[in-house]
Amino acid sequence: GPGPACVLGIDLGTTSVKAALVTGTERGLALAQSCSRETQAHSDSLGAAPQGMEQDVQKIMTALNECLAALPQQQLQQVTHIGISGQMHGVVFWKSDKGCKWSESGTGPAFEPDKVSPLVTWQDGRCSPTFLSSLPLPQSHVSLATGFGCTTVYWYLRNSPDFLKAYDAAGTIQDYVVAMLCDLRRPLMSVQNAASWGYFNCRSKSWNTDILKKSSFPVHLLPEVGDPGSIAGRTTCAWHGIPKGAKVGIALGDFQCSVYSCLMERTDAVLNISTSAQLTISMPLGFQPPEAPDPSSAVTYFPYFNGEYLAVAASLNGGNVLATFVGMVAQWAQELGLQVQESTIYPRIIQAALAQKNSKLSVHPTIFGERHLPDQLASVSSIGASELSLGHVTRALCRGLVENLCSMLPVQLLEEMGVRRILGSGSALARNEVLRQEVERIFPFPVVYGKDVDAAVGAAMVM
Repeated sequence: GPGPACVLGIDLGTTSVKAALVTGTERGLALAQSCSRETQAHSDSLGAAPQGMEQDVQKIMTALNECLAALPQQQLQQVTHIGISGQMHGVVFWKSDKGCKWSESGTGPAFEPDKVSPLVTWQDGRCSPTFLSSLPLPQSHVSLATGFGCTTVYWYLRNSPDFLKAYDAAGTIQDYVVAMLCDLRRPLMSVQNAASWGYFNCRSKSWNTDILKKSSFPVHLLPEVGDPGSIAGRTTCAWHGIPKGAKVGIALGDFQCSVYSCLMERTDAVLNISTSAQLTISMPLGFQPPEAPDPSSAVTYFPYFNGEYLAVAASLNGGNVLATFVGMVAQWAQELGLQVQESTIYPRIIQAALAQKNSKLSVHPTIFGERHLPDQLASVSSIGASELSLGHVTRALCRGLVENLCSMLPVQLLEEMGVRRILGSGSALARNEVLRQEVERIFPFPVVYGKDVDAAVGAAMVM
């Protein structure tokens, strides 16, 4: 007979797509199968602005289709619910009646993007501080930043208004996938994603339409908003063997799903260092964020589930800083006439840093700025002649990444909030023992690793 019912969780990340099949067991939910594919979707679009960061939606969907094709067909046929999360803040535009084309693939019907723009990601830097300061003040607890959906729309409105005329729908990349699966005429967005776009009031669960209309913002592009955990619709046809009529959840924020996949106790803090880095604690029941944003605050409050909030120090600087450092070393070697693969540099700099337990060198590693301090870039100080080895510099860089997060959400505040342990996760933390050593040196709590923060699994668990 047929196997047990499955829930499919999907996460559409900045660098990869992941799909996870979760089943119910006597002990609770269990991961049955998973698959991930790198998207390699970075796009040098002709329309991208200086400092723009765009991705090719076609490549993201190709990676998603490859993921699903690699999962066992028999289990996909048992899927009753689909939960989808993805990168927050970003925006993609499409024509609502021509957003995709369905065709037969080796594993059943699948869709490909049709009249769809590039995805402008959360890393997009086209909205300068001067540009942001020219925008109307939002009625929201979230400060505006470059890479936010609404600020990107404003940028197009002022710099390329004809671009917007080609589309009548917009959302995050995960909202787009939900809209295509359920054939939604108007996209539906969760409170989590809406808050990440700016100009959304979490208390009233509504867009700042009056403020936006006064400045000619195309409010018809804004999705409808619903509660995270609710159902957006049902699949309108079979999809890679998943039956027609499977329930599809409203798209969620990858960050909230990552936390949901591992946070067991209210006294836990989650420290995630992957491309970027976050330190998170859950706020007490009944907490409401302030009415107005505090642009200078390093802590933001993310809508979670069931009306709760997370306090988040969300740094733009994490594994991407280490990757940039490795790239710099490779480039220097190349300029010296040597060919060294970046993949061989990474383990060697970690080994070199493990040999240097201490370094007076001080690295403030914010090469990508921070949302609350966009103009404060990186710096290096206390440079002594004996501290210039690759090991010293790597050790100081890893310490600086952790210290930067700790400066955003200080230890004293964590203690006041009742934090008793830290759950350490993320690809950068998993592969870098030096980073783990610095976490344990700086935070006076037990640190538990191996908690797999997995947005795809979290999205499935929510369902």
